[in-house]
Amino acid sequence: MGILLGLLLLGHLTVDTYGLPILEVPENITGPWKGDVTIPCTYGPLEGYTQVLVKWLVHRGSYPVTIFLRDSSGDHIQQAKYQGRLHVSHKVPGDVSLQLSTLEMDDRSHYMCEVTWQTPDGNQVVRDKITELRVQKLSVSKPTVTTGSGYGFMVPQGMRISLQCQARGSPPITYIWYKEQTNNQEPIKVGNLSTLLFKPALVADSGSYFCTAKGKVGSEQHSDIVKFVVKDSSKLLKTNTEAPTTMSYPLNATSTVKQPWDWTTDMDGYLRMTRAGPGKSMPIFAIILIISLCCMVVFTMAYIMLCRKTSQQEHVCEAAR
Repeated sequence: MGILLGLLLLGHLTVDTYGLPILEVPENITGPWKGDVTIPCTYGPLEGYTQVLVKWLVHRGSYPVTIFLRDSSGDHIQQAKYQGRLHVSHKVPGDVSLQLSTLEMDDRSHYMCEVTWQTPDGNQVVRDKITELRVQKLSVSKPTVTTGSGYGFMVPQGMRISLQCQARGSPPITYIWYKEQTNNQEPIKVGNLSTLLFKPALVADSGSYFCTAKGKVGSEQHSDIVKFVVKDSSKLLKTNTEAPTTMSYPLNATSTVKQPWDWTTDMDGYLRMTRAGPGKSMPIFAIILIISLCCMVVFTMAYIMLCRKTSQQEHVCEAAR
């Protein structure tokens, strides 16, 4: 009897432990000062369990304070400090992660994710997890230069294109664009935004560019130098229109014998017979076919004449007998 009661109790504990949704929250997470951060809080949806309430709380002093509430009536931000900079995921079932923007140093604290479900038997189950948010002033990383066009850094003249300088770190980040000069002269400043826009791009805009990024923390960082080339579209069009209509090859060796009929060996491997002067060439297989037909006709005629001659001789001999 005691063993039976023990097995029933173990089964009940197993259902309570593994038969309920489990929250997944990291122990701590670090976000950049003046930047954005997402504090993950997820669970695996279970059949029959309906999410009815989501809370996010932050520890202020000795007691946690509710900063976000989601119920049947919608989402509610409980603290004015988080208005406009707090959002909780809702598109993916089981994802109630907290997103904070424009982090301040006093956002450092312990945050609690609390979710309430209604069970299949009509009861309610509550689970919560605590994580620590750390806010750091991050120095600016080395910026990278990219372009949004499919042409890369070589574009035709007249195209609207921009070069983008991107760096990671705590905002605000100040960007400056420079263009390299010839004769070892100092680079000239051509822009003070993260995007350098050409509208439209001109041939004179061709050159070597780089950008710098500077934040409130750390030293100024320089990107790699990129070579930006703007091609003259009129020259490209002229080149295309003046291009010959025939194909040119690296090797163009032709062996020709000046006769009424010329045998010409082209580099593409085909043997052609062409008539001297203007005209169209005839493929080798057509020539071989014509010669074969002629030979067949000649042999047929010779065979017929031989047969007739033999028949006449036999007739004369028969008459003589």
